[in-house]
Amino acid sequence: MPSKPLYGLVGRDISHSFSPGYFSQKFQEESIQADYVLFDIPSIDSLPEIVLSKASLKGFNVTIPYKKEIIPLLSQVSNEVKAVGAVNTVKVTEDGLTGYNTDVTGFQNSLMPLLNDVSSLKALVLGTGGASAAVRFVLDKLSIPFLQVSRCKRENTLTYDEIGKSMIQDYRLIINTTPLGMFPDINQAPDIPYEFLTKHHILYDLIYNPGETLFLKKGRRAGAKIKNGLEMLHIQAEAAWEIWNLLLED
Repeated sequence: MPSKPLYGLVGRDISHSFSPGYFSQKFQEESIQADYVLFDIPSIDSLPEIVLSKASLKGFNVTIPYKKEIIPLLSQVSNEVKAVGAVNTVKVTEDGLTGYNTDVTGFQNSLMPLLNDVSSLKALVLGTGGASAAVRFVLDKLSIPFLQVSRCKRENTLTYDEIGKSMIQDYRLIINTTPLGMFPDINQAPDIPYEFLTKHHILYDLIYNPGETLFLKKGRRAGAKIKNGLEMLHIQAEAAWEIWNLLLED
């Protein structure tokens, strides 16, 4: 009897991930014979051995800190990956591994309901990792000017020390792409001057556990619109499933 198709999540320290529960429920509700497991690895160098040893592996998601590191191991990448420089979905084929970025679709489709008029909107993107790359790609696509913010000084990037009152007033969309505030470290938040937030601001946090991070709590207290990353995760997960299904139908 052939093994059930196997899918999974590649990352580090990912025991908190929503993905196994999400896909297990999906498989049960839709009577899909498949398994979804965590590949919690200390280094991306462990991945080729996993792929070779799991003959039923059809595809996997990729999360922190391997969204960029995985690219040299791939045979092909999508146009989104070429533009963004980060991967969050991989399908396994006879010709090797193909990388995709469904974070782009997930972020754009979950952000749009928050936006009324983008003509005067400017954004601060907190963090410079793989997840922030998808965010920046979408903001460019929507013609929303943005500035990157990082703990370390680098080209075309501000440090948190440079974020003052006037900048908070001018940049009304603030997006956290860092892991600050993620369970279990729920008392952390990016170091911005929250006291200058208003009801005209929008705070979006890619974190979904907890549902309301300290970053979002501070936004809510100021009357700002807030949103966590759960819907984004749902959308990108369904997009990943479509990619893997196309593989099965070939």
